[in-house]
Amino acid sequence: QVMEGEPYYHFTHRGARQKALSRHWGWNMRLTKEPQVGRRRPQGHAKLGRLCPAPTPPLPTQILWFEQQTMKRRTKRSASVVPTDPWFHKQWYMNNDINPDLNILTAWSKGYTGLGVVLSVLDDGIEKDHPDLAANYDALASYDFNSYDPDPQPRYTVGDENRHGTRCAGEAAAVANNRVCGAGVAYNARIGGVRMLDGAVTDVVEAQSLSLQPQHIHVYSASWGPTDDGKTVDGPGVLAAQAFHRGVTQGRGGLGSIFVWASGNGGINYDNCNCDGYANSIYTLAVGSVLAGGRRPRYGEGCAAILTTTYSSRSRSEVQIVTTDLHHRCTDKHTGTSASAPLTAGIIALALEANPALTWRDMQHLVVRSSRPAHLQAEDWAVNGVGRKVSHHYGYGLLDAGRLVEMAKAWTGTRPQRTCSVRALHAPRKVGSRLTISTDTSSCSGRTKRIRSLEHVQVQLSLSYSRRGDLVITLTSPMGTTSTLLTVRPYDTSDQGYRDWTFMSTHFWDENPNGTWTLRLENEGDAYNTGGCLLTSVTLHLHGTNEDMRSRRFVTTDACLRRDARGACEGDSLYAHQRSCLSYCPPRYYGRTRRATHVCTSCHPSCYTCQGASANNCTACAPPRTLEEQTSSCSPP
Repeated sequence: QVMEGEPYYHFTHRGARQKALSRHWGWNMRLTKEPQVGRRRPQGHAKLGRLCPAPTPPLPTQILWFEQQTMKRRTKRSASVVPTDPWFHKQWYMNNDINPDLNILTAWSKGYTGLGVVLSVLDDGIEKDHPDLAANYDALASYDFNSYDPDPQPRYTVGDENRHGTRCAGEAAAVANNRVCGAGVAYNARIGGVRMLDGAVTDVVEAQSLSLQPQHIHVYSASWGPTDDGKTVDGPGVLAAQAFHRGVTQGRGGLGSIFVWASGNGGINYDNCNCDGYANSIYTLAVGSVLAGGRRPRYGEGCAAILTTTYSSRSRSEVQIVTTDLHHRCTDKHTGTSASAPLTAGIIALALEANPALTWRDMQHLVVRSSRPAHLQAEDWAVNGVGRKVSHHYGYGLLDAGRLVEMAKAWTGTRPQRTCSVRALHAPRKVGSRLTISTDTSSCSGRTKRIRSLEHVQVQLSLSYSRRGDLVITLTSPMGTTSTLLTVRPYDTSDQGYRDWTFMSTHFWDENPNGTWTLRLENEGDAYNTGGCLLTSVTLHLHGTNEDMRSRRFVTTDACLRRDARGACEGDSLYAHQRSCLSYCPPRYYGRTRRATHVCTSCHPSCYTCQGASANNCTACAPPRTLEEQTSSCSPP
């Protein structure tokens, strides 16, 4: 009997296969011709199963309905960490194809996908009806400040030059598991776009874009700035500067808007992003780029303002960054620091889901602590006064999404920002071939000005110079850390010097600022460029908090060490994979329990992701194979 009190019974016939996928035509015809068997379907629906060996009530003399039981394909609706999107296998920077990647699968495995977070891409528009963006599109986080209407749809041209914003948006928040393109880093976040670069860009346009819906938008992503030609010195105007300040002080209910900024693509022109007033603002989180192999890309533009780094392209492959493209298409050709910033914005969205109470300064503290030098190659890696490695090309290293969300969950708010400014020059001085200026910060030790842990350090100066690009400026802290504020820019032949320009460094993060600071200016020009350099003003701006941030301890255990005496991974949600303990199983593996321990087991070779070991357990395939949904298998190439 199938259901207690109901006249449904399950019979077994030795002539029919017990695990058939279709009905046996012959036996069905024979039963139909039996005089005591009817063909009337009963009211309602019953799921029939095998009869258990238990006492059965008397059978009816007339059978009204029968149906041969066949195997039904059913899948467990468990949360799979690895998306099934057809191009996810190309997303090498987040699918475990390289080591280390951005560790995004770990963040997803902890349940963070950007839900409840709103991002907006300030660029040349966003294709809001793209099938991989439409479900996450947020009209309130969008506007067209080039045409002054609410529709940010890009202007289509023959060369598709207005594709930049759509590509950046897809990196951050493209929809996952919808069989279109790949997956965004924060694939459950809301995404908007601002069209502001496809027309006349003024201070008004920038200010309006930076201040759009600050109580609704959490993260603004920008991959633009002054020309990266190695000779431009430019930054925000009066209104845009005010928009930045208003955003961090009033945005997100007072927690502060988060502005993610690409450091620039001027490396090929020997540019320095400290000559870019957007990337070197204390209110923006500047992001650098690195190739998959750990080398610095030719276009990579370094400076002391860079805080962290993400990937931008693969050195030995045509596959770069996978994202959405115009005309509802996909692309794997997105690259440059333009690609690095939206990846960072998406990762920040994951952290905000883990802890929505984070301030803009909290986020920068967390990014410093969750970035790792890893395999990033540079000759200028140095250890600062608190023991952290830092580089002018990569900041504090490659951003680790899994580490960021884990630290964000436990983070308690940073004490209010304190700023102390010290005038370091009291009379004009000639630079000559070299000039050293020392200043003491004892005036910052008062009760209201005292800073125990630094965040940003700025040097604001004015000087005249016959050839601006020959100047090198370094700053050394009382704890012995030297940061290069300006490098030689051979294409910068301007005789305009620097007029009240502000340089910024993040390299002194968490150091104690008390003591003597040393500023050095060097003329690296040839023998004919020896005059005309007069320094007229220098002010040192120290930003930080009166909390000793070094006393904060975060216990992070290496995944390789989380094993018990039997070698099993400790913790209910950890899977043993090779020599590591992971919170998920990577592509080409699935999770199973064996002898009371969780392990990652290989999928069938034809599957990219799967729910079991057979060829009929595939959930996604790597091209040229395609998924056959009827059989859950990957078709032959």
